[in-house]
Amino acid sequence: MHRIRWFDSQIREGKYPSSTQLAQQFEISKRQAQRDIEYLTYSLSAPLLYVAKYRGYCYENKTYALPLLYMTDEEKKVLKYLAYRYRQYNYDNAASVNRVAHLLERFSEEETEELGQRLPIFETNPQLIHVFERLSYAISQLLVVRITYRDESGLLQLSIRPLKLMSQYNSDYVIAYCEEADKQRLLRLGSINSVDVTTAKFEPMDAETLEWGAGGTSAGSPQRKPYTAQVKLAQPLASSDSWHGYRIRSSTPEQALYTVEFHEIESFLHHLMVSDWEALLAPRWLREQLDALCTRTLERLGEGGAAKT
Repeated sequence: MHRIRWFDSQIREGKYPSSTQLAQQFEISKRQAQRDIEYLTYSLSAPLLYVAKYRGYCYENKTYALPLLYMTDEEKKVLKYLAYRYRQYNYDNAASVNRVAHLLERFSEEETEELGQRLPIFETNPQLIHVFERLSYAISQLLVVRITYRDESGLLQLSIRPLKLMSQYNSDYVIAYCEEADKQRLLRLGSINSVDVTTAKFEPMDAETLEWGAGGTSAGSPQRKPYTAQVKLAQPLASSDSWHGYRIRSSTPEQALYTVEFHEIESFLHHLMVSDWEALLAPRWLREQLDALCTRTLERLGEGGAAKT
């Protein structure tokens, strides 16, 4: 929009700007400059007229004014979350991806293709964004938070002192001191069902000096070498780069067979629970863990049905 406003001001000053001048002014490609002009014409309904004599543009209707553009609070939350995820990204094309945190509006699908690079896709689940927003506020204000957390043993009621948000291997976490365990834990944001920010303050230095406890691993010692899983899908993927954000190491598209990399076992198991696939061929230990997870889920459903009857 900064480029478009400049282009608009040049027209109003009678300077007949062109795509070449726009590209030079903002150090962008001429192709991107032409897309800006097309956006001004088709999306903002500007009555642009190219004047061959001046090799530039003017407005056919001089009463035209750029529409008032604004961003809703929900859109700001989504962009804040995406900027955070892009800053945390440290894998393929990391240098280009990290720029997105500061220049979201400069990137488009076409530009990414020009660079021969692919931006990662991150889930913008409303519940996840809500949890992220509340924890961000609690961290900035040093406030104690009460959460409902889901792990293998079921739902837990925890009081935590959140210290830092982090993202690794397609999952978001909060490093927090857990009052019940009297230790630091690494808690997965996707497993937090509810967040209640209290008015109780805490001292961050006191919480940071406490040792790490069960239920999480130190941020300094994650599993670096990825696990792999061989999955058969119902049909071949349009792209052979990733499967819902998980990197594909190798593939046989004609058979819809893919070897997928993952680092966080719990996150990948939950991904398998909600994704569409035909067969999990390997490894055996992952099949066994998924089978155990499904069995526990069915048992709980059975217990709930029995309790109702």
